[in-house]
Amino acid sequence: MAIDIYLNFNGNTREAVEYYAEVFGTEPPHMMTFGEAPPNPSHPLPEEAKHLVMHANLKIAGSTVMFSDVFPGMPYVEGNNINLTLMDTDEDKIKDWFHKLKEGGTVSMELQKTFWSQCYGSLKDKFGIYWQLSHDNGQNG
Repeated sequence: MAIDIYLNFNGNTREAVEYYAEVFGTEPPHMMTFGEAPPNPSHPLPEEAKHLVMHANLKIAGSTVMFSDVFPGMPYVEGNNINLTLMDTDEDKIKDWFHKLKEGGTVSMELQKTFWSQCYGSLKDKFGIYWQLSHDNGQNG
């Protein structure tokens, strides 16, 4: 297990990912847009979000660096747009870490099943560090 880095951008993720892929000579990245995610009738996707990048990743010098645009209407502060990401195949570890990190912090998304993970949650800890915790089914390379 390693701690990965998640970078958020304000509508220019595609440009940033392509730039970093060229700089570091990586494989061309696959990018998933918000519009490619399964629709949720309870939360219709705004038109301006459909083309924005929901997720992309690059392997840079042996580390995974992930990227996303912030969702329209969500706050974006340059300098605070970095998340540390923990992925593990042990769901109990994910739950334990999440519950410890949320003490004194602010939960953005409670642990829950998503279309990409059996157990995913995000929060800001009491020191202002943003974390994403996700169950890894062993297929996330």
